Amino acid sequence: MLRRLIAASCSKFPLAYRGLATATTPQVSGLSGARLPNSQSYITPKLHFFNSVTPDGQQIPTYRVLDGVGKVLEGAKEPEIDEVYARRLYEHMQLLPALDTVLYNVQRQGKISFYMTAFGEEATIIGAAAGLKDDDEVLGQYREMGVLLWRGFTIDNVMNQCFGNEEDFCGKGRQMPVHLGSVDHHFHTISSTLGTQIPHAAGVGFALRRDPARRGKNVAACFFGEGAASEGDFHAGLLLASTIPCPTVFIARNNGFAISTPSTEQYYGDGIASRGPGYGIDTVRVDGNDVLAVMSAVGEARRRAAEQGRAVLVECMSYRVGHHSTSDDSFAYRDRAEVEDWKKVDNPIVRFRLYLELKGWWDSTAEQELKTRLRADVMKAFKRAESLPRAEVSEIFTDVYGGEMPWNLKEQRAELAYLLKKYGNTWEPWKTELSRFRNKGEELMKEAK
Repeated sequence: MLRRLIAASCSKFPLAYRGLATATTPQVSGLSGARLPNSQSYITPKLHFFNSVTPDGQQIPTYRVLDGVGKVLEGAKEPEIDEVYARRLYEHMQLLPALDTVLYNVQRQGKISFYMTAFGEEATIIGAAAGLKDDDEVLGQYREMGVLLWRGFTIDNVMNQCFGNEEDFCGKGRQMPVHLGSVDHHFHTISSTLGTQIPHAAGVGFALRRDPARRGKNVAACFFGEGAASEGDFHAGLLLASTIPCPTVFIARNNGFAISTPSTEQYYGDGIASRGPGYGIDTVRVDGNDVLAVMSAVGEARRRAAEQGRAVLVECMSYRVGHHSTSDDSFAYRDRAEVEDWKKVDNPIVRFRLYLELKGWWDSTAEQELKTRLRADVMKAFKRAESLPRAEVSEIFTDVYGGEMPWNLKEQRAELAYLLKKYGNTWEPWKTELSRFRNKGEELMKEAK
């Protein structure tokens, strides 16, 4: 009697919900009517633990187009790019180390307070930038300067921000160097707080989905390192983007180190990509040292996100050649020889240059001309930015809130004006510091009571 009641009850549900009674699941005697609440998982009498998102415990594969010497892999689909576009990719990849070398040394000379390089990750950054549309909303971590440069952000803009001079439209000198942002280039201002941009990106994706003018056309692209993926914000962001859902492309730069912690000590699972299926989102792992593979993977990821309105996760595998920042000495926790080996064995710039040479699109003369031109452009922008004063001191309080300035900022402004008037022209440390600002703080001194 009980069996007849169960069978009759199960017959009311669609075939896809009736446990093992489908053509794609194994049949187990006596369990044909079994089903589970909130799941389409089939029933099995065999106890089985699993620890992989791929069959038979295999690791997640890594997508690649070019091998280590610039040749297209057999069976790989080569992106349809012409010589002009390929040269543009390469020139932007070379621009990053040209800027990084100068600004790293400038920081060491004490002319700027901080800097972070992108050595070894040029293909990931420029490839991802090329895979996105220029009006997609980007939320970076702190190595995504190349995305801005790809979109037309100038070398002068970079230098002005790092020096915090009067032409720094990113933050008027109130942000740390390389904490860039640009409304015109759809690039949200970078925050030092690790991982905070990940849930923000889910929210931006949700806003894009709600906007009739941008729905199905644009996505939010979020960059972060594998270290940031250990933050709670990573899980909150992916959960939000997968359940609402939101057209957000999450791009993990797995460069092997979270400052001084190697990836082997950060997680036990199969990288960051293995977490994507847990949130029910499409996921791919790509060779981050192959600019064509990254461009193709991110391009397909943004297409899926835009058309389906759902999140996608891309994990780019690379190696951080440079120190984490100017506050870090990576040779304290890794061998110098290891770094030198990676520069030679799998250099993303060299790999793409070899590809261009095989195509007949590049040679040693073009290489020398490019490096000479880029260094000249970077040095010209550096000297100009260094010579400009900082913005007026009063602009510390502007552009913080919309509308009328709140009472607490008015009090702070009045207090600073009083202190400047009292000490600004008499105490040598303040006098020296004020000399670097436009008008030397006099516009605030006039307000002092």
